[in-house]
Amino acid sequence: MEPGEPVYVESATVGCDGGGGPLGHPKVYLKIGDGGEIVCPYCSRRYILTTDAEPAAGR
Repeated sequence: MEPGEPVYVESATVGCDGGGGPLGHPKVYLKIGDGGEIVCPYCSRRYILTTDAEPAAGR
């Protein structure tokens, strides 16, 4: 994956570990809000919710 390339997801809750291995980070679960996207606070990977996605649990 290219740096800065967005990741399109179908679920409003995503898990990010930075890709694992020596360049990874602790796994965090991110909940995508009404804006339709979220950026990982560790690695800055941007997740974008697709239009046919399921809502996040607890919403």
